[in-house]
Amino acid sequence: MTDALPAPKRWRPWSHRTRLGVDLALAIPLLLLETAWLVLDWMFGLGLEVWAAQGDQVRIDGAGLAHLGRVWVLLVAALALAVLAGVFRARWTVIAHLVVALLAGGVLVVAQHQWDNSHAPQPGCIRYSANC
Repeated sequence: MTDALPAPKRWRPWSHRTRLGVDLALAIPLLLLETAWLVLDWMFGLGLEVWAAQGDQVRIDGAGLAHLGRVWVLLVAALALAVLAGVFRARWTVIAHLVVALLAGGVLVVAQHQWDNSHAPQPGCIRYSANC
């Protein structure tokens, strides 16, 4: 009797855990890169644009909104990469991207708080009166 050929193994990303060396080789540089991008964007993207505006409130507001948009994009990208790393069962890469997502979320909260404080009406001011 002849032996049947063994069924070919199918490789699916979720079938085996990613090796630790490969996982750390992706997690550490991506964590450093994304964190550095977040810090440098805060310092140079927002900070220098506000400095260059020299008190022009429209340019300062535009720089703040652009910064919020860039941080929002980083947050979405970090979460998408965390999901992709989760599919490939790369534990440390998922943790690294969730840390970056928490940092980006914190930056968004702080930036939104600054925006709300700078655009709040004067205390005791009636919104539709002529004196506001």
